Amino acid sequence: MNYDSKDGGPRVIRLPPYKYVHVLDTNSNVSRVLVGPLTYTRQEHEHVLTPPKDMIVLPAQHYVEVRNPVVRSEDGKIVRDAFDQAKLKHGEIEFRIFDKYPEPFPLYPGEEQVGEIRQLRVVAVDSALHIRATRKIDKYVAGDEWLFVGPATYYPRVEEEIVDVVLAIVVKKNQAIKFRAEKKCTDSQGIQRDAGEEWLVRTPGAYLPQIDEVHVETLQAHILTLDTALHLRALRTFTDVYGISRRAGEEWLITTETTETHVQDVHEEILGYVNITILTNRQFCIVVDPVVNGVQRRGTRELRKGEAIFFLQPGEKLENGCVEDICVLADDEAVLLQAVESFIELPEEEGGEPEGEDGGNAVTMKKPSGVRREAGERWMVHGPREYIPPIQVKVLETRRAIPLDVNEGVYVRERKTGHVRAVRGETHADRRMSLIQHNRTNWLRVSGDLGTPRKAYHDNVTPRV
Repeated sequence: MNYDSKDGGPRVIRLPPYKYVHVLDTNSNVSRVLVGPLTYTRQEHEHVLTPPKDMIVLPAQHYVEVRNPVVRSEDGKIVRDAFDQAKLKHGEIEFRIFDKYPEPFPLYPGEEQVGEIRQLRVVAVDSALHIRATRKIDKYVAGDEWLFVGPATYYPRVEEEIVDVVLAIVVKKNQAIKFRAEKKCTDSQGIQRDAGEEWLVRTPGAYLPQIDEVHVETLQAHILTLDTALHLRALRTFTDVYGISRRAGEEWLITTETTETHVQDVHEEILGYVNITILTNRQFCIVVDPVVNGVQRRGTRELRKGEAIFFLQPGEKLENGCVEDICVLADDEAVLLQAVESFIELPEEEGGEPEGEDGGNAVTMKKPSGVRREAGERWMVHGPREYIPPIQVKVLETRRAIPLDVNEGVYVRERKTGHVRAVRGETHADRRMSLIQHNRTNWLRVSGDLGTPRKAYHDNVTPRV
């Protein structure tokens, strides 16, 4: 059949099943559809516009897009105008889906098929389609966005457009996902969020963010051990994940007593790790600005003796920057002490047989229990013993007894009077008398007949001989 002939096409049109043609009535200038199976004899005033075409057959779960679709009534019938011409929605798009068009159908004059027959999109579990409304639809207005969450089959609509495919983010153990709200919204957990607010999702599993949730970063947990603690600072006032209220600028430690792993919160700043401080039974330390009952006492010091294990709290530091060994004195040794502040010396703090301020060289005075020491006072603690100086005491030096033969001696100088005198070995049987006292300094060492001094020392230096 020649459909390009000027006589309007073949006189007899034979249409097999599922075929159709468009025929124009030149008298009324109205086009109509002839659907097979059909044998039709064309009239003189009719022209065949198209060769026989296949009807559109939609498989299950498929759809086709049609431009300029015909207008249908509520019962599905085609609406026609006064000239029996099928009305069209010019400029519109219609998605014809298998569920509504299970039978093959033709295209009416003016309708156009857009693209190929396509399969309906199946949204998998833990995924969603980001949908935007192009015009008012149901409860949405143009520009509104929402998620079509799977598992489900998405049926396209002319009022909607697919912006993107959203995949769930898997939160692993010892991980957290940080999100930020682009505008005021309700997150996937049903919590109201303000614009710009950040929060963490810590629950292991798949998390599907909403439209206004922006994935900022994935955070890994910090692993804590018995020997390390995490030093944190609050960026603003908030309640942490352990239910403790933190003030802006507050610093604290997280140890294994609280948790074995810690994920940095959005309002926390990690300052670093703190190693544990271990004191043996032969060590001690002085902590500056100690924390007592949760309150930091600035300007004070605290003595800590071994055995002990602790973490230095934020703001605390070790005096001299290290742990110190206790002072072990032999029977011929002593330490020279000076009080840096007034205090009452308790019995356990007394140094064996400490000497008084009288400076006597034959008789030593034993201090009573609970004696008061004034700031600047000096005294000595003799061995054999172990000694840990209290925080009110400064250790000036360790002195050792000077062995003197019968022909040897030393000059000693009184600190208060400046008087210099000789001490001879033959006149001192007590071992302490060969140990320079707390209120004296070694002046020089002489030999033989204690004649002319060989060397002079500075007043405040006590050399060992």
